[in-house]
Amino acid sequence: MNDKKAPIDGVSLQRRGGKTRVLVIGPYLTDRAAPEASIRSRAARLDEAVGLAGAIDVEIVGKEIVSLTQIRPATYLGKGKVEELAEKVGELEVELVAVDCALSPVQQRNLEKAFGAKVIDRTGLILEIFGERARTAEGALQVELAHLTYQKSRLVRSWTHLERQRGGFGFLGGPGETQIETDRRLIQERMNRIERDLETVKKTRGLHRKSRRDVPFPIVALVGYTNAGKSTLFNRLTNAEVFAKDLLFATLDPTLRGLKLPHGGRAILSDTVGFISDLPHMLVSAFRATLEEVREADIILHVRDISHEDSEAQSADVEKILAELDVDAHDHGRLIEVWNKIDLEPVEERARLRTSAARRPEDERPCVVSAVTGEGLDDLLLAIESRLARGRPMLSVPLDAGDGEGQAWLYAHTEVISRANDDEGHAFFEVRVAPEQQERILRRFPGASAARRNAPPALDGAQAGWSA
Repeated sequence: MNDKKAPIDGVSLQRRGGKTRVLVIGPYLTDRAAPEASIRSRAARLDEAVGLAGAIDVEIVGKEIVSLTQIRPATYLGKGKVEELAEKVGELEVELVAVDCALSPVQQRNLEKAFGAKVIDRTGLILEIFGERARTAEGALQVELAHLTYQKSRLVRSWTHLERQRGGFGFLGGPGETQIETDRRLIQERMNRIERDLETVKKTRGLHRKSRRDVPFPIVALVGYTNAGKSTLFNRLTNAEVFAKDLLFATLDPTLRGLKLPHGGRAILSDTVGFISDLPHMLVSAFRATLEEVREADIILHVRDISHEDSEAQSADVEKILAELDVDAHDHGRLIEVWNKIDLEPVEERARLRTSAARRPEDERPCVVSAVTGEGLDDLLLAIESRLARGRPMLSVPLDAGDGEGQAWLYAHTEVISRANDDEGHAFFEVRVAPEQQERILRRFPGASAARRNAPPALDGAQAGWSA
């Protein structure tokens, strides 16, 4: 197998005749040392770290929890534990040590010296996954920007060619840049170019959103913890074939598809990158252009793996990241919680979860579903349609039955709820529109007026809907 070069900091990971051998270490402060620490159990946190390491296709040869009473500035771990782990690294022929915490550059370098192996922290591990998963040019740019931000902070004086370079000739030449300063400058220049490219991406996405608002198609965005089943749900709702696998961060690049609602209306469903606890801030910043889709969405579906033992903790992490995006996770008029993977629960637990969901106030009621079996998806679609209908006025529009152009315009620019014909050759449409479109429609159809009812009847697809 060819050697693999880790894009994090330019250090090559040699895969000798197979996968890189990895030891995963979970250094966690004891409850006494950090009473405000994560509500997850340490075993669950280590399992997640192992899952992250496994997501980059390596061979996990060992895992270990390290209890800390305090964090050591030089090596993060205590001296005795570093020596003990160094022996284990040698015995297991470990090539890479994944440490489930954020290491400073000095701590990382000191651990590498002690272990005689490459060391990667949680941030670096997540960046490595993102580097392997990005498929589109935009995704690759976002990942590279995050990599460079991380790499820039890791530039330390560990090379032999750091002596001052001469600038100019003879006595006119002053001291030049050190190699580390040169590297830092080159990295910053590349980051500036990427940021300009991503700003163009952001503007392009803004234009796309504007054109969709003109149609108008409401946006429904999927968010949730990584591996909560968002892509499987996306595929089930839209009949798409987005990559969906039992892997952390299976989806990086955003995908948009049409979504048909129960009464014939249509929306656009957006699948986004999964969140995770301690998601590096540089990744949130780098993916901000992509995550604008979430900020601008009309409805946000917070997909939770309700079968996971840490479902509550994962939910709290997602809400924290949504807050970074200026999204109110408690805006129940806009956000719908989706309890996914109900099929993995025993029958008794399914009944308990449904009862628990039903007892909540209507606006806060989660939808209990299985993206795999399709259970509960009809109720989810009705909930989406109901939320979208709020604040969207209903209009009655009379037309001549022969006005094909006017009818086509209504189907293209509004949600047609019903249509009725009288014996005198007139057609009467009831349509639902985006608030910003109301004046435009009233100007286009002077005979239009506010409808007397607000709830859509049950119509078949041939009578109602937006054109695709």
